[in-house]
Amino acid sequence: MAATTDSGAGLEVHNPLQSICYKRGSLQLLDQRKLPLETVYLDIQHAEDGWSAIREMVVRGAPAIAIAAVLSLAVEVFNLDDFNGTSDDAASYLFKKLEYLVSSRPTAVNLSDAATKVKEVILKAAATASDAKKVFQAYIEAAENMLEDDVASNKAIGTHGAIFIQNQLKDSDRLSVLTHCNTGSLATAGYGTALGVIRALHTEGVLNRAYCTETRPFNQGSRLTAFELVHDKIPATLVADSAAAALMKDGQVSAVIVGADRVAANGDTANKIGTYSLALCAMHHKIPFYVAAPLTSIDLSLSSGKQIIIEERSPKELLNSHGGLGEQVAASGISVWNPAFDVTPAELISGIITEKGVITKINNGDFDIKNFVKRAAGQSVA
Repeated sequence: MAATTDSGAGLEVHNPLQSICYKRGSLQLLDQRKLPLETVYLDIQHAEDGWSAIREMVVRGAPAIAIAAVLSLAVEVFNLDDFNGTSDDAASYLFKKLEYLVSSRPTAVNLSDAATKVKEVILKAAATASDAKKVFQAYIEAAENMLEDDVASNKAIGTHGAIFIQNQLKDSDRLSVLTHCNTGSLATAGYGTALGVIRALHTEGVLNRAYCTETRPFNQGSRLTAFELVHDKIPATLVADSAAAALMKDGQVSAVIVGADRVAANGDTANKIGTYSLALCAMHHKIPFYVAAPLTSIDLSLSSGKQIIIEERSPKELLNSHGGLGEQVAASGISVWNPAFDVTPAELISGIITEKGVITKINNGDFDIKNFVKRAAGQSVA
């Protein structure tokens, strides 16, 4: 992966909140490890570059991971000049590459969901295409459509969330919202999920203040969310992860809004480590706790969060400063447990905000997610 910066003469200048810069045959990913002090884009030329960028946290956030993965393969096949196989060979080639890309981050369901959807496109193309080139073309177009759809989805999440929260909360003209990790433009193809709701509330003129946690150990909150909030001139305050409970106790938080890497059929939600703690604190202080995520984050194959695979990260992220990239700060020889995510039980969640509306609890106190997804897809509900 070759690196370029936006400050160099003759280089294309990108929006600093644009994590994915794509045009057919070319993909650049903003190296989020270097934010907010440096703006560096890495050239992604093939699936192996995409896998490394995802695994090494160059790009992160469930929606952005999915888009970056499929686009990295789109760039590879667009520039593939020496492929001599049949249409079936092209389909097999793409399938193997997609399976490889899915292995980069196992917890975010968006990635596997995207792979499943483009595999369907590949199979249809292979069944009718006369040569490999047409299969590759169908794949590239499908990947590009995902990029466009993600931005539209995020804006719809912001709109639905802002309207719902204003209708649910007292004093909705002066809301203060706490968020965790980074769920904005940098975690998606643009605008954001939970941070998109905060953007929408700010646009409506009802947001008094946004609070963001630092989100250790990789500091996505202090480095990325704070960067986005300052860039958009949204009134915001950064707090230590351990200060969130005290902030709630002081009456400074109207609602908590977080993103999701995977939502089980019962509403249990996997998100960045520390989310579960915030949900417990919110329930104790009688503060609504919302999850904002696209429907692609819902995994109906999992009955509960107990089945969600939780990725464990390198011990270096705790042992060294700067999320493992800096000098050692912990005692040598100490053992480390570093899960990237935790699971928040559905009973702690007040609502799940999607691009098709808000999933709320029915009379028995459970989420009716399966039927919501069916209705969103235009299917009949028994």
